[in-house]
Amino acid sequence: MKKVITLCLFAFAMILGTQSVMAQSTIEINAEAAEKTEALRKYIKFDNVQRDNIYIALKTYGERNARLDNETTNPKAVAKIEKKLDDKIRTILTEEQYDRYKTFLEE
Repeated sequence: MKKVITLCLFAFAMILGTQSVMAQSTIEINAEAAEKTEALRKYIKFDNVQRDNIYIALKTYGERNARLDNETTNPKAVAKIEKKLDDKIRTILTEEQYDRYKTFLEE
């Protein structure tokens, strides 16, 4: 009986540990998206609506990329989420801003 209780407590502790790791990952993704959005805002000079949309796009990209890192990394899957990010940013920015975005990425 003691072994069963110990096993249950151990399993419960592992579940709690997993949740905190996932939460930490989410915090890091949000911080990274905010940093990159701010750097882009300074370089490209876009308005607040565009800033919010860029942040959401980068956050979504970070979450999808984190899920890929947990699984076996597939180059096709990575290319697919990068293309989705690029398409989303292309719809948010004007053509001139998008050209500056591409220049920013190359640097």
